[in-house]
Amino acid sequence: MGLQTVDRRLVLQGLAGAAAAASAPAWADEPAPAFVAPAFVALGDWGRDGDRNQSDVARAMAQAAAEVRSRFVVSVGDNFYPAGVQSPDDPQWKTSFEDVYAAPSLQTPWYVALGNHDYRGRPGAQLAYARRDNRWRMPERSYVVAASESGVANLDIFVLDTTPMVGDYDEALMRLVRGRVSVPNPGRQYAWLQRALQRSRAAWKVVVGHHPIYSGGRHGGSPELAARLEPLFQAHGVQAYLCGHDHSLQHIQVGGTAHVCTGAGASAGPAEDVAGTRFRASLPGFAVFAVAEQALRLEFRDFNGRSLYRTAIPKAGG
Repeated sequence: MGLQTVDRRLVLQGLAGAAAAASAPAWADEPAPAFVAPAFVALGDWGRDGDRNQSDVARAMAQAAAEVRSRFVVSVGDNFYPAGVQSPDDPQWKTSFEDVYAAPSLQTPWYVALGNHDYRGRPGAQLAYARRDNRWRMPERSYVVAASESGVANLDIFVLDTTPMVGDYDEALMRLVRGRVSVPNPGRQYAWLQRALQRSRAAWKVVVGHHPIYSGGRHGGSPELAARLEPLFQAHGVQAYLCGHDHSLQHIQVGGTAHVCTGAGASAGPAEDVAGTRFRASLPGFAVFAVAEQALRLEFRDFNGRSLYRTAIPKAGG
């Protein structure tokens, strides 16, 4: 109950932040978009044994997924608290995932990234579960979801395992897990992403990772990721980077890339304005995306299903 009380106290702060930071306040008076384009939902930092915040967000997300006919779910990591899962038979698969996201509208593919809390367990257990449950999609720790797989034309999604890529921040964690679990080489991940982006012919390119590159939340951004990823994003026209780690909802625009933090799947923490902030809110919630021909539509909704913010992300150079 302690966590729940803290989160509910942040609701008013989050609404105030939303009003202050939203780039287009007039949206509040406009009707919700029809979402006739192919859509998906995204959340992160969620696996807390179905506690009140997680369950509330799950219900709101299920309603939204049904409304927009979501094709799939993107999870940006920290899938199980406090220390990941130990095996494909871990009880948390049932208490934090299967029982919580049981609505028919959420029985779609879940394309999943690993977070730092997942490394405190056995990350390989999440890959093993993917071989058992067709809903949980994690073929590798870094992988591409091509348009041919997702069913959304002209959209490629590139999923990264960012925990080994932020060595300064997670140095203590890496010392903990080395020798117990295999840790991907960061340099190889960057090279893999560069090759994957070069091969992509999709009009829309979305990269997913757990750690934010820019953030006004408690953890903040990662200069290390910015130095390595931003040049790739700009060179290859990446329109959006989806992340979590900070337990808030944020849209930060840097160049042609929208940095979308959707790490409030089960708890909320403070967020402040930083350079490029278009929106921020400190309350549990999730993101909804619609992939149109000329724009990627983004909407944040809270744990009650209320629309907080809507915007259109143009194609690179648009």
